[in-house]
Amino acid sequence: MPERTLSMPLSRGAPTLPRLTLVLGGARSGKSAYAETLIEEASPRAIYLATAEVLDEEMAARIRHHRARRGAGWTTIEAPLDLIPHLRGDPPFRIGQPILVDCLTLWLSNLYEAGRVIETEIDTLLAALDAAPSPVVMVANEVGLGIVPENALARAFRDSAGRLNQAIAARAERVVFLAAGCPLILKDAKGVS
Repeated sequence: MPERTLSMPLSRGAPTLPRLTLVLGGARSGKSAYAETLIEEASPRAIYLATAEVLDEEMAARIRHHRARRGAGWTTIEAPLDLIPHLRGDPPFRIGQPILVDCLTLWLSNLYEAGRVIETEIDTLLAALDAAPSPVVMVANEVGLGIVPENALARAFRDSAGRLNQAIAARAERVVFLAAGCPLILKDAKGVS
């Protein structure tokens, strides 16, 4: 049997997933559903790394909605802070099984809340992505399109999110921006179908 590369289809006749895809957009733009569809069209089984935490009923309802939308082929892992072991392919992963990280912006917020060193965490994430043994699709909010926040913490967060998105986009073979549920391909370096 030929050795499978990350850019090959994951099932016969399925579209190909690039090694790294970034899906950006605003709140309720359709990012998560689009990212899920990319993976579902390429593979019957996938890993969903969820960074959201249930802190109130509104967030609990959002999480329930996301889970209900996904089929039985998804294995969900709650990873509000520690994405790295999962991106390395530690169990329950199988090499080549696609990974969806939803969402980078919440992960970054969680890091701020936990008092982590943001630059170190981002560098560690980028190194893990460079070595990931499976295709990865990452969802992130584009938070830099609005007004400049009035307080220093909000500005620091917005700037960190922008730098994180730029770093991921620089490594990604495909970058997609979603607005009103409509995808706009910003980058498709390999012409992956």
